[in-house]
Amino acid sequence: MGSYVCTIAGGNGGVGKTTTAINLAAVLESRGYDTAIIDADLAMPNVAEMLGVDSDAYLHDVLAGNATVSETLTDTPAGMSIIPGEPSLDAYAQTDPDKLRRVASTLSNTYDVVLIDTAAGLSKETTVPLELADGVVLVTTPDHVSLTDTGKTGTIAELVDSEILGALLVRATEETPIADIDEEFAFPILGGIPSDLDAAGDEPLVNTSPESPAAAAFQELVDQLEPVFFEGENGEAVDLVPQEWVDN
Repeated sequence: MGSYVCTIAGGNGGVGKTTTAINLAAVLESRGYDTAIIDADLAMPNVAEMLGVDSDAYLHDVLAGNATVSETLTDTPAGMSIIPGEPSLDAYAQTDPDKLRRVASTLSNTYDVVLIDTAAGLSKETTVPLELADGVVLVTTPDHVSLTDTGKTGTIAELVDSEILGALLVRATEETPIADIDEEFAFPILGGIPSDLDAAGDEPLVNTSPESPAAAAFQELVDQLEPVFFEGENGEAVDLVPQEWVDN
């Protein structure tokens, strides 16, 4: 198989999309897969900030026609490469989201997995990453508003013929009714990431706290995704992530 492009999407901000992308990338790198993250949240990018790295060129420069993809690729201490976003709103005004297709295609020639971290909401800058993905992971918290908005994002993904691998419930607890939520969606729930998801520092949680319930959950999730990413299985092969590690 060639490279797999996975878009990490969600209906609203602050639910953990970027944290999910970073930790999935770190697990994949630890298993020997060359992995890159595109920070496609064009208005409020923060992948570089969360990983504590700087760059001289950004995704926005590529989308504005002022830089090449290779000029924006940035190494990180965590192992994965990233194409960071420019936090300036002036840069945001100059971007063309359609050019993201070429960025993903270029990275697909070099990396085993390309993860696209998207903006929240429903707009062209979120629709394009859904369209070009081989598979989509939706990220949500268990609260009603987040679940509702995630359902809308899933509907848009289906309208553009994207394969939804499933939804990931972050900040889950032992009381989170994962099975009940699974019945509400037209796509499966991949499982929950426990409430210790957030951690300070410039390293992914799976590296700094590998014994934590959240780190174990990300490892379990990658176990489920590997056959889809690398063996040609479709999204139906992804089972619910076991819940033994769900913390209070």
